[in-house]
Amino acid sequence: MATLKELGSSDYEEIKALFRSVFTQPPWNDDWSNEAQLDEYLQDLMGARTPLTLGLIENGELIGVSLGNIRHWYEGTEYYVDELCIRTDLQGKGYGTQFLALIEEHLKGLDLHVIYLTTDRDVPAFPFYLSRGFKEAPTDVALYKTF
Repeated sequence: MATLKELGSSDYEEIKALFRSVFTQPPWNDDWSNEAQLDEYLQDLMGARTPLTLGLIENGELIGVSLGNIRHWYEGTEYYVDELCIRTDLQGKGYGTQFLALIEEHLKGLDLHVIYLTTDRDVPAFPFYLSRGFKEAPTDVALYKTF
């Protein structure tokens, strides 16, 4: 059975390797070939004012990671997940469900009771989250502008 571990800067290279291996493959196909850009992105996430990086560990190996931070909002304090992934070859085998359950238990111990995240509608993560009790925010909309 996999276990949850809070991760920090000493785990950076392992986090980076897992992140790159997952998100450069389908369905995301992100181009993380620019090493400096990847380092800046991950360091932004891990260096937030209140970061919370959680790992799913099995047999001493990092097989899942959640990169996020604790945010204080008028309705309460929440865990905002920027990135969450399970090693590609282990997806569809229950690890994601187990990871979310472990994250929820850990957050309860921190007196946090909300996980907030965004994902694309056209990737397998969307139905995965819906089937695990996540709801679409009825009024939130993601906007962007390129120039």
